[in-house]
Amino acid sequence: MTDDERLARVALTRVLEPGDELGGRWLREFGAVEVVRRLVEGREPLPGASAQRWEGMRGRAARMRPERDLAEARDAGARFICPGEPQWPAQLDDLGDARPTGLWVRGRPSLRIWALRSVAVVGARACTEYGAHMAARLGAGLAERGWVVVSGGAYGVDGAVHRGALGAGGATVAVLACGVDRPYPRGHTELISRIAEQGLVVGELPPGDHPTPSRFILRNRVIAALTRGTVVVEAAYRSGALVTARAAARLGRFTMGVPGPVTSGLSAGVHELLRGDAVLVSDAAEVAELVGDIGDLAPDRRGPVLPRDLLDPGAGRVLAALPARGLMAAEEVARGAGTTTDEAVGRLYELRALGFVERHGDGWKLTRQAMISLRGDRSGC
Repeated sequence: MTDDERLARVALTRVLEPGDELGGRWLREFGAVEVVRRLVEGREPLPGASAQRWEGMRGRAARMRPERDLAEARDAGARFICPGEPQWPAQLDDLGDARPTGLWVRGRPSLRIWALRSVAVVGARACTEYGAHMAARLGAGLAERGWVVVSGGAYGVDGAVHRGALGAGGATVAVLACGVDRPYPRGHTELISRIAEQGLVVGELPPGDHPTPSRFILRNRVIAALTRGTVVVEAAYRSGALVTARAAARLGRFTMGVPGPVTSGLSAGVHELLRGDAVLVSDAAEVAELVGDIGDLAPDRRGPVLPRDLLDPGAGRVLAALPARGLMAAEEVARGAGTTTDEAVGRLYELRALGFVERHGDGWKLTRQAMISLRGDRSGC
């Protein structure tokens, strides 16, 4: 990457929209310097550009001031990185011609190093308390496990996951749909400033540029490509978070979803993902198990171990043959357990020693403690 090529890419961030695949093809075939030259001179339209589009791009090119943009970025504590440079995350190259022209990065850490162990957590802006709680838990849990948490800095799930990671003293990255010197939304100015101090704020657009609906959608491909996997926490059917998850799936990344109530429209999009190839996750340990290294396993999920679970099968069958109330003769217990009377009597004495049964004359009954234990066991069925 020569200085001229780098400066040309800085200039083109004011001309090419994020995700412009035709522009990406021009960069690949001709290089940034040649693209800028043709835009400035205007005599040789680049292949594939209509007359109307070419004229519009030339109008934008008249506003190119790369040196000024770099100076404004420096004043905001930001820098510009290009494909192929040491700090460039190579996984963004999976986007092909939709790869960013370059990235404006605000913050001290290396984006390339951080992206190697990163997970995206995205979701609804107008999330419920449950969605905000789960996002914050995931952000904190992933940060505590050494993962970099990536999101979009928006209200709702994005803000909650960033705050969770920051609160745990961890690493987080906000990928914006505007200039990195222009926090958006305005209500998250303080949050994005904290992210820039403790983590990274990243964007494709030059200093001062504003967001648009299409830029939000196109920003999501960067979140998907940058990370090992994407977790969706609450999303309606038309949510931008689903765009991120589907982009992740197309790129061969892991897609995960946090389930919610089936009656909630804000979980309907997540459930639709889970009906496909997405994996259900409920906490950071399950996310880390999926996207992490071999041996990074979540704990086994199981209910409490009851005293009855420790009995061998023969004793368990004899215990199950006893009624919840009243006495039963050993012969009846044997028939219920499908064994001999002698075997049943031996098991009953074993169970008495363990506190499960009592003997009254010729009959046997469950102890009070055994009845409580059995009721608890059956309540989980």
